[in-house]
Amino acid sequence: MDNCIFCKIAKKEIPSHLVYEDENCFAFLDIKPHAKGHTVVIPKKHGTLIFDFTDKDFELLMLGVKKTIEKLNKKLNPDGFNVGWNSGSIAGQIVPHLHIHIFPRYAGDGGGSVHSIITPRAKINVEEVAKLLK
Repeated sequence: MDNCIFCKIAKKEIPSHLVYEDENCFAFLDIKPHAKGHTVVIPKKHGTLIFDFTDKDFELLMLGVKKTIEKLNKKLNPDGFNVGWNSGSIAGQIVPHLHIHIFPRYAGDGGGSVHSIITPRAKINVEEVAKLLK
């Protein structure tokens, strides 16, 4: 996509701090980091949501995420990682290009787990949801 900032970064039309690159993905430091080493991994192929990619595309992207985490782990030696993506505007996705955030975690950094993203306001009946998914 011509106007996509992440496509421009992957094509090196916009400078970035490269962390990892292969033929399918591009990983770079987030310009507004929430942690030392906060990295964004993008597929070089444009798509907004996970549904825009084939299973093989996504498999290759996840391999790029793994390789990026291995490099961050070796170079920065964090105590752990949170990894994920915001899918859709309701979930906080701002750039309309699938991107996966890697947050290196350090003891005492004040961050939370993935479970801290949403605080349930009402009791959720797991049995009812399970029936919907059958």
